[in-house]
This record gives sequence, structure tokens and C-alpha cells, in this order.
Amino acid sequence: MSIGPAGDVARSTVRPTCETGLRAPARTLLRTADGVTIDARYDPFTSGHDTSAPPAGRLVFVVAHGFTGEVDRPHVRRVVRALARTGAVVTFSFRGHGRSGGRSTVGDREVLDLEAAVRWARELGHARVVTVGFSMGGSVVLRHAALHGGTDAVVSVSAPARWYYRGTAPMRRLHWLVTRPAGRLVGRYGLRTRIHHRDWDPVPLSPVEAVPRIAPTPLLIVHGDRDGYFPLDHPRMLADAAGDHGELWLERGMGHAENAAADELLDRIARWAASRAG
Repeated sequence: MSIGPAGDVARSTVRPTCETGLRAPARTLLRTADGVTIDARYDPFTSGHDTSAPPAGRLVFVVAHGFTGEVDRPHVRRVVRALARTGAVVTFSFRGHGRSGGRSTVGDREVLDLEAAVRWARELGHARVVTVGFSMGGSVVLRHAALHGGTDAVVSVSAPARWYYRGTAPMRRLHWLVTRPAGRLVGRYGLRTRIHHRDWDPVPLSPVEAVPRIAPTPLLIVHGDRDGYFPLDHPRMLADAAGDHGELWLERGMGHAENAAADELLDRIARWAASRAG
């Protein structure tokens, strides 16, 4: 596929309609503002099992996966299937993941990847855009909403509140993966994730600093009480920073991110988004 100027997309052969986006699933490449190619997919709204739900033909969810995820991972596709019962879904692989170009900056430049996906969703004719992020993607949707706007509601699942957290064993392993040459080799060849070797400079706006800037856009923070990566002080910090414009769901028995999000929870998230996105 040919790639156009920054922010443009390499078009699918399936034509969009102004009301509901594309008529069938489609795959394309996006280019970010800093020139990275991003592998993206569109899944149209499917008729759901809940016939009492309001029509959602113009709603689209833009899903931001967690670190080491990608658009074709089974846990990401399961999220897509659940959300598509309420609206169309755009998914993409962050830079350095899967078939996308570049290298992962673990939540910094990834806001540009999300911005390219949100722009594509708007170009397909969707009037309402909701970003839904998991773990690293959860921090990205918060920072994107604060820095770029352009969304009608934001859902952040299993996100950190602050950077450089190493208080759990999984996070200490993640820091080894990101900061050590041997770890980055494991990421590249074992996890299909290419990680940038440079430290952040400057350090990006943290999620808890980003949250107050999102208002008045509706914000939902979701976190499991058995999350092995980030304990409950993280979502509570985010909720405190959000104030009255944010809502916090602490899910009993839930672990971390996409793999731990039950279909029932994803359905509730979709209904919340449809009701809050205007």
C-alpha cells in the first residue's frame, strides 16, 4: 500500500458510507504525525444480542492494546467482538508491535498512533468516537485525551497512575525488558515487540497529571482488585484527579488488562460509552 502525508491513510478498496463507516472489515496502514506506519483494522457494528439497546450505527470504539499486544492477538480480537455488538471498532498495533513500524516508546509517542487511528475513525464518517485503552494503552488514551482531544468519551482499563512504578514483580520484569539490552532482545524475538533503547527525554506527562485536562469529556476508569501489575492506589489516584467528571469501577476478582476483562464487563463498558458519548 502507498502511504500518504502524515495523518493520512492508505485506503482500503472497500468504500466508506457517511453513516456507518465501512460495510465490512477492512485493513489499512496509517501514518502518524512523526512518520511511523501503523497497522490498523476496522470492524463494523454487528447486530447484538441485546435488542433493547439504542441504535449505535454512528458510534465507533478505538481500542488501544496493552504492551506486547497487537491488532491480531486473540485477547484483542475478543475485545473487538464484544464492543462490536454496540458500535463499530477500530483497532491498531502500536509502533514497534506486530506489523506496525518504528519502535515502542512504552507510552510516550504512542499518543500519535492513537491520534492517527482516531482521525481515521472520523474520516470514515463516525460522529461519536470513544477511546478504550488497556494497561499501557490505558495510559495512552488518558494522555491522548489531554493533549489532543477529539474524543467523545474515554475508557481506561488497568492503567498506571504514575511512571517508573516497580512495586510489583511483574513491573520489575517489565522494567528489565525495557531497559536492558537482553530484555529488548527478548521483546523483539519472543514477544514481537521492538523497544526503543533511548530513555524518555523529556519525561512525558504522567497519566495522573493528564486526567484533570480531560474534562468535560466523560471518563471511565476500570481496575481489578487482583491486578498483579498496579495495585489499587493507581486507579484511586486517577479517580481523585478526575473529580466529578470521572467514574471509577473497581472490579472484584479481576486481574490485569484485556485477558482479565470478562465479556460481561466489556458489555457494560460498551453500554456506558454509548450512553455518555452523546
